[in-house]
Amino acid sequence: MDGMAALEPVGQRGLDATTLAQSILEKLTYAVGKDPSHAVARDWGVALSLAVRDRIVDCWMPSTRRSYRDGRKRVYYLSMEFLIGRLLRDSMANLGITEPCRAALATFGVDFDEVLESEPDAALGNGGLGRLAACFLESLSGVGVAAYGYGIRYEHGLFRQSFRDGWQAEEVEDWLTMGHPWEFERPEVIYPIGFGGAVEIAPEGGRVWRPSEQILAKAYDTPIPGWRGAHVNTLRLWSAQPAQLLDLDRFNRGEFLGATERRVLAETISRILYPSDSTPEGQELRLKQEYFFTSASLQDLVRRFVQDHDDLASLSDHVAIQLNDTHPAVAVPELILLLVDRHGMALDAAIETARRCISYTNHTLLPEALECWPVGLFGRVLPRHLEIIEQLNDRFLANVPITTDRREVGIVGDGRVRMGHLAFVGSHKANGVSALHTDLMKRTVFRGLHELFPHRIVNQTNGITPRRWLYGCNPGLARLVTEAIGDGWVADLEQIEALAAHADDAAFRAAFADVKLANKERLAREIRRRLDMVVDPSALFDIHIKRIHEYKRQLLNILEAVARYRVIREDPYADWQPRVKVFAGKAAPSYVMAKLVIKLINDVAQVVNNDPLVGDRLKIVFLPNYNVSLAETIIPAADLSEQISTAGMEASGTGNMKLAVNGALTIGTLDGANVEIRERVGDDNIFIFGLTADEVAARRADGYQPRAEIEAQSALAGALQQIAAGGFALDGSPHLEPLLHDLWHRDYFMVAADFAAYAATQSRIDRAFADHADWTRRGVLNTARVGWFSSDRAIRGYAREIWGVPTA
Repeated sequence: MDGMAALEPVGQRGLDATTLAQSILEKLTYAVGKDPSHAVARDWGVALSLAVRDRIVDCWMPSTRRSYRDGRKRVYYLSMEFLIGRLLRDSMANLGITEPCRAALATFGVDFDEVLESEPDAALGNGGLGRLAACFLESLSGVGVAAYGYGIRYEHGLFRQSFRDGWQAEEVEDWLTMGHPWEFERPEVIYPIGFGGAVEIAPEGGRVWRPSEQILAKAYDTPIPGWRGAHVNTLRLWSAQPAQLLDLDRFNRGEFLGATERRVLAETISRILYPSDSTPEGQELRLKQEYFFTSASLQDLVRRFVQDHDDLASLSDHVAIQLNDTHPAVAVPELILLLVDRHGMALDAAIETARRCISYTNHTLLPEALECWPVGLFGRVLPRHLEIIEQLNDRFLANVPITTDRREVGIVGDGRVRMGHLAFVGSHKANGVSALHTDLMKRTVFRGLHELFPHRIVNQTNGITPRRWLYGCNPGLARLVTEAIGDGWVADLEQIEALAAHADDAAFRAAFADVKLANKERLAREIRRRLDMVVDPSALFDIHIKRIHEYKRQLLNILEAVARYRVIREDPYADWQPRVKVFAGKAAPSYVMAKLVIKLINDVAQVVNNDPLVGDRLKIVFLPNYNVSLAETIIPAADLSEQISTAGMEASGTGNMKLAVNGALTIGTLDGANVEIRERVGDDNIFIFGLTADEVAARRADGYQPRAEIEAQSALAGALQQIAAGGFALDGSPHLEPLLHDLWHRDYFMVAADFAAYAATQSRIDRAFADHADWTRRGVLNTARVGWFSSDRAIRGYAREIWGVPTA
């Protein structure tokens, strides 16, 4: 290390390769405790992460000081998930030090890419909800909004997915085994969280909750930098800790397991994301999780407020609380409780103060996803909160016109607490996440409430951060775009519209196609590494990656694949367009139908991929353990993006935006943000099929008969018959019968109704892909025209129309 520059003073750390190399060596030696000659990739990864983190802190501290100095209103974003993925690549890119870091590691003979791959994905989320929260947090920093993200520091996340004989197997995720170098433990930031007990009348009047159970919430902070580190915000995650580590009396009596019982029960709160709620115990645990992080977060923000302000009635002038779906809806009674029980505010004033602070994002129109808790369970776990909810409900209903159906709009009804209604009534704004979804919110799940509060529902269409989902995950395309139009698009994705002028440039299209092919070759290598399977990168890469759910209709996709397979076998030497269908996604452990879909896909893949008559004409790939890092490999390689949810059921989607900005063409229904994507890319550059949301509702109302629909389609009927006959069940078991029975007799998600249109559109796509120059031109136009779907634009909309905060 002779000749290396001396360390810069705190707050002025150098960003050059030489200084970074010195920092990395110091971190490796004194924080990791390794000698360079014995360090493995993960050791170098931690050392590099810590060196980069120091430089983020150099920006983080001034950002925090500026926010306090200027008295800026803060946004507090409460979310059950923050699917942040790996942070090292993003952090280096945001600070503009990727290449200096690469050069710094090269001085030690260390492979930069191997080091990046050694970082585990943070297991803090599952699907679009969590990834949106992560994009939003990065964009909050990017546009200069002072903000905190609040969530749970899950020890194991959801689960690590593998397949056993085609069945999904859930294994424990151990992402924290080696530590998390990006976070700062805050042992001094601890809040008590109570459950159960009873509510009593205090001697001085008022109500006092005496919980029978108490745990502690301990904070862990991760700094989240914006572009070039101009502003840095905080992701604060809560870990559950026991109020008493060990029952020493029981231990001394020899009851060793019993002595640690309270600790185990407490730590369970932050152990697993979305514990199964198929049992009463699981329901209680999930409710406790939601209250745990919400209460800790609100206690934290109120503490921060009262440090500098005296009048809690002005809380909304300084605090904006965004509820990311219904999981943190208990924030409404919790904030009221804090204001009334701890700070002596009158109930009506507290209700109004809370409403001015809180806003709510709805992410689903599915009734089962709009959480409802049995009153008995809710009252047993949170008795004081149930009292407050009932008081809030009584006051709300007292002002409802007599012509209004109280059963439709009430927060409490049919023995259940309706968390979506609680969030709506307790907020000053409730927003949808696409234009169609917002319209359907007004007409369906919140129809009665919308009639009472016609200005409360607003739209804020989702967005994605271009820093991760183009600049970071697709460096080849990012370089090509920058060479063509400059680099302003990285901080302002709408500037990418200028790329449209190059769509008819043959040389640019050729370069665009070369980048796509290189990304497909990379994915092909990953498929071979994970599955020992060879796919042809020149084939059409057809990508369906998202949470496995019936409304997302992976079933429709695989049924079309079976029909395609059958036709190929009938005439294998016809001029078939080779296609690789790539699936990835997890099913909730208790979601039987979704797990059957996974089994069907894997069964079909096993037969199709080993049929020599079909060869490379059709391959079916299901990559296990879908996460952010895998998405970063799959998305840049996509030719076709499957966004085929039952119309009216997908709130927005963000995968559709990520795939489109990376040059994939979309096949989709007019659902969620697909509607707005079509408006921006043009009818010629997207493949729309199937029933509309209104048509789906009408078919259901008219008594939809799926059997008649299936029998009228020979391709679909033949595919189902082959599946039913065990043509793809290698073990001969009748495990798929529930899936097939539902399709023939119920088909709530309109798979049969949309099959013919979907299959016809897929045939049209085959023909379109054959004209590769024109397909590439369409891909360029997709990249160019979806710049509006930036999370920066979305955050500016929230800031202007909901939170009332300025942006940079």
